[in-house]
Amino acid sequence: MAEAILMPRLSDTMTEGVIASWNKNVGDTVKKGDLLAEIETDKATLELESYQNGVLLHVGTGKGGKLQVNDLLAIIGKEGEDISGLLSGKAEAPKAAEPETSKVEPKVESTPAVAATISSIDFAAMEEVVLMPRLSDTMTEGVVAGWQKKVGDTVKKGDVLADIETDKATMELESYKDGILLYQGAKAGEKIQVNDLLCIIGKEGLNIDEIVARLKNGGGNKTSNNEQGTKNDDVEKAVAKQEATTTASQTTAAPQQTVVNEGRIFASPLAKKLAAEKGVDLKYVKGTGDNGRIVKSDIDNFDSQKVNESVSHIQQNNNQYQTPNAKQDSYTDVPVSQMRKVIAKRLSESLFTAPHFYLTMSIDMDAAVAARSKLNADGKTKISFNDMVLKATAMALKQHPKVNSSWMGDFIRTNNNINIGVAVAVEDGLLVPVVKNADALTFTQIGVQVKDFAQKAKDKKLQPSDWEGNTFTISNLGMYGIDEFTAIINPPDSCILAVGGISQVPVVKNGAIVPGNIMKVTLSCDHRVVDGATGSAFLQTLKSLLEEPLRMLA
Repeated sequence: MAEAILMPRLSDTMTEGVIASWNKNVGDTVKKGDLLAEIETDKATLELESYQNGVLLHVGTGKGGKLQVNDLLAIIGKEGEDISGLLSGKAEAPKAAEPETSKVEPKVESTPAVAATISSIDFAAMEEVVLMPRLSDTMTEGVVAGWQKKVGDTVKKGDVLADIETDKATMELESYKDGILLYQGAKAGEKIQVNDLLCIIGKEGLNIDEIVARLKNGGGNKTSNNEQGTKNDDVEKAVAKQEATTTASQTTAAPQQTVVNEGRIFASPLAKKLAAEKGVDLKYVKGTGDNGRIVKSDIDNFDSQKVNESVSHIQQNNNQYQTPNAKQDSYTDVPVSQMRKVIAKRLSESLFTAPHFYLTMSIDMDAAVAARSKLNADGKTKISFNDMVLKATAMALKQHPKVNSSWMGDFIRTNNNINIGVAVAVEDGLLVPVVKNADALTFTQIGVQVKDFAQKAKDKKLQPSDWEGNTFTISNLGMYGIDEFTAIINPPDSCILAVGGISQVPVVKNGAIVPGNIMKVTLSCDHRVVDGATGSAFLQTLKSLLEEPLRMLA
């Protein structure tokens, strides 16, 4: 049966999308996982994959065309199949809320394409199925950090439903409709894949069992929601009992294996809050969530007295059976955070896909040191060397647009805007907020933005608009005492500048050896876009600007 694919909501603020390109033509055979189209949203250009096999029978608009969220994007089915019903359904969409209108109930799966199809069912007058949105261009799953509304609560358009923890930040998810919160797809601390069922909003008393069953079971499981829920509860209880038995057995046989958290502790925001209220030290709490994550139930069930006794008992046993002068191997396993997973994936793809080469240059920073001292002399201005490097980089990019380009596969995109990503270290890894149109900003404006981004990054308050759109990236480790290093290119950029610290070293000036302030920078280049001569010319311009900083004030 032919399936209508509607324009999916690819970000929390998206209302429409533009077809950047079609990767399949009408009549082409499509396989599950094939790239159908590239969709340009308000935040990024994202790839839309097919989630079924068939033939592309219809496209809603051509390249460059614009579609509203839930407009007909494409139809996939069997060759020669009659799709007039789906096409006429598109024309009659505004009448979908009338009770007598016939309903189309396609097979439902938890995928972007089918998730969009779900919204074509005539639920408009009754409820809204809320799927886990993609809140960043790299997000594949989210964790419900906490629910702001409970099942049964009245919800108004604009109310915050839940806090969602992504790979980059914890963000608020607002309701798009008035009604009653009828269902929650996950508890606080649990993980949901993008486009899986998050919650349902509708009228009080509405029977949602059929909706939940179709969404969760793909329409093929006839077990009622209540029966399935009972079975799930039984399974969960059995698993919990087995885990408890196993843990008790391990404690008796090998008490040294009992988990005591050290270093970075992974816990949901709600669990951290409850722990602080109860005075519970998280390093003694064993997490039962994904990858050992501590969740609310772990805090509720925690008994600090028993843990203290257990730890004391383990220490006594270890002391009793330890072989004199023998040192046992020990280690700590730390679950991989969402952020670290994405960093690993993106940088691995970059390093092993883009052919990197590196250019290092020494820059005389004497004039920059003197200029910064004068600029900050009034006590009101606080310009850092990083601000000066960022400004010089922006001006150099304007003169060397090839360095401000992106490899797009079949073409190279030269970016007209100079948007510089600034790598910021946070507890879980690395975030890269973006200073937009940096070439048009003053030293002070750049400094204010970078400081604001750094604070928001540490507080996990960055929004998608803060970290998207980079055309070039700077990574500065000078403040950590690093003289020089190489960095991995941050896609979709073609280059990244690694900045070392300023060192006082002997230099030769006018035939004499004198002390000088030297800073080394290394440009990592994607050889598919930037050649050695191009990268060298860029560094020469950067060097001249930093060695004569007054030129940046003109």
